[in-house]
Amino acid sequence: MSGHSHWAGIKHKKGATDQKRGVVFSKLLAAISAAAKTEQDPNFNPRLRTAVEKAREANVPADNIARAIKKASDAEQNLEELVFEAYGPGGIAILIEAISDSKNRTVQEIKLILNELGGKWAETGSVRWAFAPRADKRGLNADSHGQWRAKFPQKVEGADKEKLGTLIAALEDQSDVQNVYTNAL
Repeated sequence: MSGHSHWAGIKHKKGATDQKRGVVFSKLLAAISAAAKTEQDPNFNPRLRTAVEKAREANVPADNIARAIKKASDAEQNLEELVFEAYGPGGIAILIEAISDSKNRTVQEIKLILNELGGKWAETGSVRWAFAPRADKRGLNADSHGQWRAKFPQKVEGADKEKLGTLIAALEDQSDVQNVYTNAL
């Protein structure tokens, strides 16, 4: 209940919007930190350049971007880039990209989401064969990480389609997950 004043209503709407924005910002900044591990100059690091451009499109403040790049050079910073494989309702193949400072925590959270929403954890290599790196207009890989397309798309209908949508939304809401790719049509 938002109360009876005009400000009380605005405060509740603003709080929800700010929380959603914060989740997006943290995912984008984690991607920047992971990309900046090898090279901190976006002119020489295409992954970092792409991550910074996405952050700017989402109106992430410039000082937050600079702080994320600087943070990547810290020895204590130990973000890992992870790719998980799973099957969703109807046997749909799912690739999950995540960036995490705790692989065990992320694995457990993703397994929990999969178990609760009709997904199944898959062993490494059992799903990735169904995906190929997406190429840019010149036929080159867009970058060395991410941008997967399904080699063999599958049609999903009825209840499985709804369950798959719910599963994908839950996976994307997980704080460490960056991207979710499926072979669903």
